[in-house]
Amino acid sequence: MSKPAKPPSGSSELVTLFSSIGLSPSKAAEAAKNAKSAQILKTLISTHDLTNKSIDEKQATLFVALSGQITKTGELGQEKESYIVNNIFESKLKSVDQVNEAVKFASSHDFPFDDVQFGNACGVGFSITPSEILDIAKIYVNEHSEITGWQLQGLRWANPLEVKNAVETAFLDIFGAKSTASSAKTKAKAGPSKAAKDEPEPVPPKKSVFEEGFLGSLHKPGGNPQIHSELREKHLATTGGAAIFVNFGYAAHHGGKTYLRYDDTNPEKEEGVYFESILEMIRWLGFEPWKITYSSDYFDELYELALQLIKRDKAYVCHCTQEQIRIDRGEGKGSPKPCIHRDRPISESLLEFEAMKDGKYRPKEANLRMKQDLSDPNPQMWDLTAYRILDAPHHRTGSKWKIYPTYDYTHCLVDSFENISHSLCTVEFVLSRQSYEWLCDALEVYKPRQSEYGRLNLEGTIMSKRKILRLVKEGYVTGWDDPRLYTLIALRRRGIPPGSIVSFVSGLGVSTTGTTTETVRFEHSIRQYLETSVPRVFMVLHPLKVTIDNVPDDYCVWVERPLHPKVPELGSTRIPFTKTFYIEADDFRVQDAKDYFRLAPGKSVGLFQAPFPVTYLSHTMDPVTGGVTGLTVHLENIGPPKKPKAFIQWVPDPCCFREPGSYRRRLAKKLMAEAKVDAEKRTAAALEASAQKETRGDSDDTPVPTADQLLGNECVRFQALRVAYFALDKDTKLGCLSEGTDVEASRREGDYIVLNRVVSLKEDSSKN
Repeated sequence: MSKPAKPPSGSSELVTLFSSIGLSPSKAAEAAKNAKSAQILKTLISTHDLTNKSIDEKQATLFVALSGQITKTGELGQEKESYIVNNIFESKLKSVDQVNEAVKFASSHDFPFDDVQFGNACGVGFSITPSEILDIAKIYVNEHSEITGWQLQGLRWANPLEVKNAVETAFLDIFGAKSTASSAKTKAKAGPSKAAKDEPEPVPPKKSVFEEGFLGSLHKPGGNPQIHSELREKHLATTGGAAIFVNFGYAAHHGGKTYLRYDDTNPEKEEGVYFESILEMIRWLGFEPWKITYSSDYFDELYELALQLIKRDKAYVCHCTQEQIRIDRGEGKGSPKPCIHRDRPISESLLEFEAMKDGKYRPKEANLRMKQDLSDPNPQMWDLTAYRILDAPHHRTGSKWKIYPTYDYTHCLVDSFENISHSLCTVEFVLSRQSYEWLCDALEVYKPRQSEYGRLNLEGTIMSKRKILRLVKEGYVTGWDDPRLYTLIALRRRGIPPGSIVSFVSGLGVSTTGTTTETVRFEHSIRQYLETSVPRVFMVLHPLKVTIDNVPDDYCVWVERPLHPKVPELGSTRIPFTKTFYIEADDFRVQDAKDYFRLAPGKSVGLFQAPFPVTYLSHTMDPVTGGVTGLTVHLENIGPPKKPKAFIQWVPDPCCFREPGSYRRRLAKKLMAEAKVDAEKRTAAALEASAQKETRGDSDDTPVPTADQLLGNECVRFQALRVAYFALDKDTKLGCLSEGTDVEASRREGDYIVLNRVVSLKEDSSKN
């Protein structure tokens, strides 16, 4: 195989390239994470022109597996590589397991290969039906009176799930169901006069979050009532019965599609950067909209329906001041009064509405209001504004319009235009449902169903956009992505994997009432996700220099250690053990104690995965502060090794590497010290005492690099043993991240490392 090319400037280019061969955006992003395998996959695509081949997603996944296996075994050469690629194209290799075996075979055999030998080694041409698997299972069970395990003879390439099902069926056919056998045995012992104890009912499979509670009770497509039956029939004919849900997971669960629609009805507030951020977060979480639309796409249709609303005597132009409108609406206390313009002639409202459109009025001099039901107790039925005048250009339509529809008018009608079956929103919009349905019926258009669910809150956090905006504007946090916040962009910057968020939310379920969950539960979910997916490295936050007295100055032993003891796929690393190294300052005490087993005068300790333990000799102290500044120890490298009572963490002397770069590590404190206090008090406490503990190794200011849409520095995560989980911050500048895989990964001049603590290693409030 040819040498991998230097990667493009941004990993988003790799994601785009990988998507072009049939990978979903989330799988393409996953494939781009590993720099080495990503470059091999990029070369595979270029060499074999995969973008112009007819490849389904399953085959694309096999090419990802091929690049990953080549990363482990080394380059195969062009002929061997082409041979495997052709076998994938011809569907001879159909699984990741087969591709892995093919690479192993190729690396250990000379080319050209014996096709028969290759096929036998990799399962090419293997075919077996579920019924044949069942026959083998039954024969095996019948021939073995004492079964100690299932031997997969002849089933090396069979589908594991089909094998499992066949074995279960074989046992049931021979021994019967467990409840039947147990019941018969009980009756035989107790006799017919005594009732046998019933076996516990089998536990039913756990329902999906989309099948129970609030989401499980939602109507089926077409089940929402319409003012005319033909509207429902037209809707079903248009959608083909496939629901289109606002919630991506719900839509995917039911085979539906999800629109991403931007409500850009107010040109004074909407900015393109917000829209881009929303899409970025959706894709970061692993979802992809079926279609992206804007409310402004329908401005012409909305205007025509406004004319229809006036002609039906369901809307009128109002010239009241904002203050007068508030008074007429009872100012939130009393009953509403009709506007003095409410009963003006339809023809007059049509002329006035056209005057609004033509720019003859200034903002707030005229509004189009819906003529709803002032006798209804719901304030959302008290003649809401449908159109207002705004003197501002629109980011999509420019200066075409002088009037813009409100959200209350736009939301339900655009849902109707797009044949939305389920419009899901939070409970603060529950009163709006009545006006939503009223407007659709007033215009006799298809009426989607709005359903409301409760908000999810985390104890001890600030979730209000208004309050976060105050923190941002007054400088108590650095921005909406400050790692102490719980906005999605802040969680991403902190290094929390998107999959852990999806898993956490799906585990909570959805209800019609608000839910407040302890933050420790969220953090526990993150730990579970990171436990087996990130490497483990040595790290000390408060380094204390240690010098060995009985080795030469050039003493160096290279220690190779796995990056995860239970996940060999993460690889290994080599670190130098030399005359000088560093330990955590808390791992040494001047005054020893019986219950203290780490380093102290007269004691020995082991060093994680170092060749020998060390014994304390002496220490030096700062005469001003009284703090310990250094230790001298003796390396127990002669004679029978002593078994220490404790092991402590250590890191190599930075002088063993190139000149180290600047660093900063952020241990973000919670904004709220007390979780269960009044919301306003919590905000005040944050404004008064919001602090972020930073330990700086250098005070230089470095420019912030631009993060890719799906992949950024936060993807570099690791567990610092006995400390916490960390991730690179977006402010990090590392030259090796933008270099090719053929270049040695090491520090570069100007490197600047900023680490964010993702989560502590255990639920210990004192460590937060």
